[in-house]
Amino acid sequence: MNILRPIIAQLEAYNNRDIDSFISNFHENCICEDGEGKILLSGKKSMYESYKKLFETSPELYCNLASRTIVGSYVLDEERVTGRAGSSIESHVIAIYRVENELIVHVRFLK
Repeated sequence: MNILRPIIAQLEAYNNRDIDSFISNFHENCICEDGEGKILLSGKKSMYESYKKLFETSPELYCNLASRTIVGSYVLDEERVTGRAGSSIESHVIAIYRVENELIVHVRFLK
């Protein structure tokens, strides 16, 4: 299994604001949570709708990968995100991805 394949592919698609390529890297029942474990998005359909809107409203959206750590089936990316919904403010985010069978099944965002 190539744990990095979906991580690299989703980041590239995110930066290109390509919703179909982006969403293809996630499991049908993927869960996205905040740092406290509150579910932000549940399932591929809700992710598609949320990220499609984000991509449409953020033509300058870009995520710069600051660092990456792999631990078992987890990938921890330190990210610097700019251009979100036209904002000039840079967001510092740690995204913790869990990968199974070359699909992202769980994401936790620490902000």
